[in-house]
Amino acid sequence: MSYCLKSESLLDPGPIYVRENGHLYMVNQGSGAVKNATPKPRPFRLFSKGFSVELCMNREDDSARRERTDHFIFTYTKEGNLRYSAKSLFGLVLGYISDNVDHIDSLIGFPEQIAEKLFSAAEARQKFTEPVTGLRALQKFTEAYGSLVLCSLCLQNRYLVISEKLEEIKSFRELTCLDLSCCKLGDNHELLEHITKEALSSVTRLLLKDNCLSDAGLRKMTAPVRVMKRGLENLSVLDLSCNPEITDTGIGYLFSFKKLNYLDISETGLKDVKAVIQRLQTQISLVHSKVPLKEFDHSNCKTEGWAEQTVLQWEQLAMKTVKLKENLKSRTAAQHFYGKRCRIEEPVKCTLVQTQAKASENLQFYKDKAQNCHFPLLKKEAAASHQLKKNKEQGLTEQERERTSKQKHMCLTMEDWDLLNTY
Repeated sequence: MSYCLKSESLLDPGPIYVRENGHLYMVNQGSGAVKNATPKPRPFRLFSKGFSVELCMNREDDSARRERTDHFIFTYTKEGNLRYSAKSLFGLVLGYISDNVDHIDSLIGFPEQIAEKLFSAAEARQKFTEPVTGLRALQKFTEAYGSLVLCSLCLQNRYLVISEKLEEIKSFRELTCLDLSCCKLGDNHELLEHITKEALSSVTRLLLKDNCLSDAGLRKMTAPVRVMKRGLENLSVLDLSCNPEITDTGIGYLFSFKKLNYLDISETGLKDVKAVIQRLQTQISLVHSKVPLKEFDHSNCKTEGWAEQTVLQWEQLAMKTVKLKENLKSRTAAQHFYGKRCRIEEPVKCTLVQTQAKASENLQFYKDKAQNCHFPLLKKEAAASHQLKKNKEQGLTEQERERTSKQKHMCLTMEDWDLLNTY
């Protein structure tokens, strides 16, 4: 604050009074004579007439002044009068922490009810859409609360979101449902490798329809389960339809999923369909369904959890980039003017939008619950066959035993061992 004194006569001392013999006299400054008169009362002034005040605030404090208005809630009464009330201390603290959510050290042990409100406040400020700080803040929540942040993730036909927010997607833990249909990921995508890790061992429903997968991709995806008994060991529903590069050899890798109850391999590159149906029934007790199963209805898969709106914000940012590219199409008018022919590129269509497959191409399997009653008989037959094998092995020579043991150890290829070394 600064002030300015603007007085008309700074050197004017005002009237002078002299007291003599108990009487008060006023001295006339012009003639110097003394005038005997009672003084008139003058109004009391704290400042002189020329005093003025000017408020000077720095421009840098505008943001701080704007933040102070957030501490109040402004409403209008029925009469049209403006009324304001102060926010609660909890709301003020929650807003401050959400503005600096990326500086939180850890949320482990923090109450879930307050953490959900903190996540919503940071989500409203779009803190999780920021490139670096958003990832750091999201990891604090996923490490502490797991499936509460997100239990089901639907990224159907959202390959742009996957490419731009891959690290954020990999930070989610304890997912139970993951839909990656029509994303064209391929065998060597980083996200498919992340699916096989322990962070997503809780996935029970995995939809990989139309992702350009082949036998090599299935071998990589099943390597941790086949060898180390970890990874997607809890998988119950698997959709591999519309991947024409998957052949009869790739189906053999799926036998390691012992808890698999539903499987869809429609429109794949199978050569001997009847043999594959027989193998699935004998190996993992999956029966071929003549009608489409509701478990592979992609409309049931939705994004659920605290971060549901966060995923929508990511999608909106991805759509903005697409619109910017569409605005560049106006340049094709100039190309037509100069006689250049523009190359026409057909948009990539998802197979989910296409018509339903024929009944002969429907290769959906389910595990019949009625077969569970035959398990005791199957166990007895397995025990009897195991005893016969023991008797035969006793008659073998030592050389034959060594040869059979070597064959057992050679079930893993060199490519499998290379995959295991990467984990």
